[in-house]
Amino acid sequence: MPEPEKPLIPVCILFGPTASGKTAILEKLWGPDAARKVLRGEVEIVSADSMQVYRGMDIGTAKPSAALQAALPHHLIDICNPDEQFTLGRFVHLADACCADIARRGKVPVLAGGTGFYIKHFVQGLPEAPPADKNIRRELKEALRRRGKAPLLEALAAWDPESARRIHPNDTYRILRALEVFRVSGRPLSAFAATGPAPSRPEYRFLILGLERDREDLYRRIDARCAQMFRAGLPEEVRRLFDAGYAPTDPGLRAIGYKEFFVEPEPGVFRLSTDLQGVETLVARNSRRYAKRQRAYFASIPGLTWIGASPDPVPRIREQVESFFRAFARPPP
Repeated sequence: MPEPEKPLIPVCILFGPTASGKTAILEKLWGPDAARKVLRGEVEIVSADSMQVYRGMDIGTAKPSAALQAALPHHLIDICNPDEQFTLGRFVHLADACCADIARRGKVPVLAGGTGFYIKHFVQGLPEAPPADKNIRRELKEALRRRGKAPLLEALAAWDPESARRIHPNDTYRILRALEVFRVSGRPLSAFAATGPAPSRPEYRFLILGLERDREDLYRRIDARCAQMFRAGLPEEVRRLFDAGYAPTDPGLRAIGYKEFFVEPEPGVFRLSTDLQGVETLVARNSRRYAKRQRAYFASIPGLTWIGASPDPVPRIREQVESFFRAFARPPP
C-alpha cells in the first residue's frame, strides 16, 4: 500500500520594512491584551529576522517584549552569540523544523519579520549552489593566511562583482564561500541566488502578507524609533557587547544600530564613538536606506498580498488569517 500523503502545513507570513509596525500587529492579534485573538491559543511565531537571532542585542534589533513572548511563543530569537555566523541555509532548516513541530502539536505557525532574503528562500526553497569542496576551501584559507584578504577581495570583485558589493569586506566566511563556489562551478554565487528553484515548497501552503506604508510615514517612524532606542539604552547595550569582547568584525555587530557606534583609529583597532548624536543620525539614515532596499526586495517575493498599514491594518489581516486557516481547520474529535 502506498504511504498516506503527509498533511500540508499552513503558514502565514507577515513581513514589512523596519519600523513598519509588524510587532505591534502581532500584539494586537495575539498579545496578552488583544481584544479578540485570532485562532486563540493556537499560534506560535517563527522569527524571520536575521539579527534577532543574536543574544545580548535586544534594543537595537527591536526584539518583542518579554510580555509578548510570554503570551505568544516565539522561535529563532536569542539562539546565537554575536560572533557566530548565521546563514540562510541554517535559517531555512530551523524554520522548517519549527513549522513542522508547531503543526505536529496542533498549532499554527506564523512567520514574521523583515529579512526578505530569508522569507523569499523559505517560500521558494534554497538556491542549489554546489556543495562545499574541502580541498578548495583549504587552499583558500591558506591563501588568506599567507597573503591576507586583499588578493581574495580583488579576485571576488573580478569573478563575482555582485557578491563583492553585497559581502562585507570583513565577512571572511562569505568571501571564502563565494570564491569556493566560483572555483567549483565556474559560476558566481549570485547566479545561483538569482536562478534558484521555481516557487515550490509542496509541504506548505502559504498566506503571504506584506505590510505597506507611505515612504514619508515610514521614514518618520524610523526616526522616532531610533530616538526611542537611544532613550531606552542602546549606547549602554553596545558598550556591554564591546566590553564582552565583541567588535564590528563579528557578524552580529555588523548590523545597523550597532556598527555605527564604532570608530577604527587604525586597522583592526576599534573604540566606541563619543558623538552619540552623530551616531543616532547615522543609525537613522542607514535604517531609512535599508528600508528602501527592503521595499524593493519584497516585491520579488511570489504570491504576496500587500496590506496598507494605515489607518489600521488589523481588521483586514484578521479576516485574511481567519479565512486562510479556516480551510485547514481540524475536524472536531
